[in-house]
Amino acid sequence: MHATGGAADVVDAGGQGGPGRSRYVGPYVLITGLDDSHSRIPVPERRYVARSADGEHTVLLSLPGTGGDPQRFLAEAEASRYLLGPSAAPATAFSGPGEPAWYARPYQPALPLPTVLAVHGGPLPERTVRALGVALAETLTVVHGQGLTFAGVSPAAVLCAADMPQLTCFGAVRAAAPDGTPRSGLPGLETGSLPPEQASGGRPRPLGDVYALGATLAYAATGCTTPERDEIPAGIRMVIARCLSRDPGDRPQLNELMDELVGDPAPDETGAESRSAALLTPGWLPGRVIAALAHQAAAVLAAELPAVSAPAAHPSHSRN
Repeated sequence: MHATGGAADVVDAGGQGGPGRSRYVGPYVLITGLDDSHSRIPVPERRYVARSADGEHTVLLSLPGTGGDPQRFLAEAEASRYLLGPSAAPATAFSGPGEPAWYARPYQPALPLPTVLAVHGGPLPERTVRALGVALAETLTVVHGQGLTFAGVSPAAVLCAADMPQLTCFGAVRAAAPDGTPRSGLPGLETGSLPPEQASGGRPRPLGDVYALGATLAYAATGCTTPERDEIPAGIRMVIARCLSRDPGDRPQLNELMDELVGDPAPDETGAESRSAALLTPGWLPGRVIAALAHQAAAVLAAELPAVSAPAAHPSHSRN
């Protein structure tokens, strides 16, 4: 899908679109690329909407990015099965032994955050940025409570669906290079979203996720992950600036970040506290973005699988 959320062209696994071109990946046929090839924001993996050869299942399928380590990529995707949280979108199917690395999860109409800004025509409203921040912070709080670090929050890693954002590109920092290896400038990593301590090769830690989330929110609010302080809307300027502190000790805790973005937590229908429920209400995404999501859904639904010879019978490699 391009920035306009346009029609779904059949693509090959190298990302080159065009009618009549196709490629099987595992049991799936690629339908369209998810990311805008003209975007200036790096993406750590190649993402496609794909459909099973029998037409029964549509998925979001990812392949390692250029220059990435396929084994680390697959290990991080496997580990995502254990991620919890409302915006977590864990992988559910994986490549089998002897196959090139890939993973997939059920498809839901969604646009990468850079595409959302392109569709909207510029930086997003403060209401949207606040909702985005709280929803992602809630999920990172759960992830950190599991003793894990996401290590890959960036504008490209965030997909916006109609109901809430989703976190993808699992462990992008770890998949890009082992601990101790400088990561700045590596393919697929967005420099502005990379915490300084991780750019130099330090082990990913929870406060690094806070930095990356701050950079992602700065991007949503200004179109840049490293804006000048006065470019950030005044209502969220201070908390985002603190997230982007070079010293991890100066960054806010996630609960503090959520308090700054939404104020007192609001109870949901079950009586449990949910800050994001108070913000992810109708209208949290601009109208043009909702229209683009509807257009994407219709285009994917209408896409016809090409008449190509299917590979030998292939297991789904789903994990329970």
